Amino acid sequence: MLALRLCSLLPIIVALPSLLDGARILAIFPFPGPSQYINVVPYLKTLASRGHDVTSVNAFPQKKPVKNFRDIVVLEVFQSYEETISTLSDAKNTWEENNFINDFFISVTKAVLNNAEVQRELLPRGKAQYDLIIVEALRTDALYGFAAHFNAPIIGISTFGTDWNIDELVGNTAPLSYIPLVTAGLSDRMTYWERVHNFVETSIAWVNWKLKYHPVQVKLYEQFFPHVANKVPLVELSKNFSLVLLNQHFSLSFPRPYVPNMIEVGGLHISHKPAPLPKDMEDFIEGAGSAGVIYFSLGSNVKSKDLPEERRQMLLKTFASLPQRVLWKFENDQLPGKPSNVFLSKWFPQPDVLAHPNVKLFITHGGLLSTIESIHHGKPVLGLPFFYDQFLNVERAKRAGFGLGLDHKEMTSEELKNTIQRLLTESSFAKTAQQMSARYRDQPMSPQETAVWWTEYVLRHNGAHHMRVAAQDLSFVEYHNLDVLGTFVGIIVIVLVAATLIVCKLFGFGKSQKVCNRKKLKDQ
Repeated sequence: MLALRLCSLLPIIVALPSLLDGARILAIFPFPGPSQYINVVPYLKTLASRGHDVTSVNAFPQKKPVKNFRDIVVLEVFQSYEETISTLSDAKNTWEENNFINDFFISVTKAVLNNAEVQRELLPRGKAQYDLIIVEALRTDALYGFAAHFNAPIIGISTFGTDWNIDELVGNTAPLSYIPLVTAGLSDRMTYWERVHNFVETSIAWVNWKLKYHPVQVKLYEQFFPHVANKVPLVELSKNFSLVLLNQHFSLSFPRPYVPNMIEVGGLHISHKPAPLPKDMEDFIEGAGSAGVIYFSLGSNVKSKDLPEERRQMLLKTFASLPQRVLWKFENDQLPGKPSNVFLSKWFPQPDVLAHPNVKLFITHGGLLSTIESIHHGKPVLGLPFFYDQFLNVERAKRAGFGLGLDHKEMTSEELKNTIQRLLTESSFAKTAQQMSARYRDQPMSPQETAVWWTEYVLRHNGAHHMRVAAQDLSFVEYHNLDVLGTFVGIIVIVLVAATLIVCKLFGFGKSQKVCNRKKLKDQ
């Protein structure tokens, strides 16, 4: 009997060492936009709860102590951030837009590497040791140097899905014929001219990064990690990611190819069951009756209070004319002219609000986190995109049939009201949103469980280098088979030249013979 009990406990006994042996993890998520850190912090806390020792470099420290979780706060990233946000909507050509984006990434990289605590605790050789590095994989390449510095595997997380720059980290294939640039606002079903547009836009982004900004990241890497920079070039380090986790899912956008170490975990931050809403908020929503409630938020970067006065008045006029009640994320306590059917708050528990059955529509800036939350809870959306991937997300919502979009700069009160009424009265939008919710939720594990499992897989298998595709060891010429194509083109050219010479020689020989024969006849 005792033997049988011991046998039944054997799997647990065997598993205990792996359960108890926590890893030292350095997480680097320094961006000043709250949404990017909101996406990953539940995942990082879950790793800590499983016994891993997590050090997080970020701009949003925990308000209460968390076991096995330590913050290194980089508040320097907020310098000039408001000014940066205020210029988001300024007119820019493609080159200027890429300059704007990449200048921001350079400033964030410098802020981290020049931070006093980072220089005191992380950069000195032998001061600390980590078993795994997890970073926001977003053009802050010099920060990848921590992987070489600690001789640890590196995992990248992208809070908006992937693009050509992130694909390069693991050698993922991304044909421009149906994979649109994130900022282009196109879908996977492109016309000829859209494919031309996508090719040109992507090429400009590639050239801007490779020729102008990547060299700056290389210099920062060599400056702050000189002891490893001469052994491991940054371009090589950037090709040795063990894993990339993507805040995306094919049910949310469109199917596309991924290499084995690129995993979709869209909705990584949705890790809890809906919590009860604050009483005043709950009462306001319930009091709307059958007309329902519209939730309006422009996210954490764009603030409603900073909208031009004319735009705010247009919104107020529109909302006042609706039979529905409106929850509006507004960053000031007061808004003159606020109608009685509008509830203002500086912050809403967004997933809990969207989970409420009486919330009928989400008016959003089109950020990916908000888009995923709307799909998770089966709510149609009205997108008012401002920048970056928001145009693409709104375009996807329109193509999929669970949303519509408007230009926040140009829309009139009448256009806004008509679009809201269409989304609320045409049942196809809500039905499609529910269908997409069912597809998205139909997964073997939650996104957070998937992310944690693959993270620990990398730890269990010492970096999981067996998932690395051979494409990472090929040059640009080899990867695109340009040398092979060049060989065939060369052979064809040689054959054509040889054939031409032969024909010319024969033609020339025959012609000279005729001339000679004519000359002989003349002489006779």
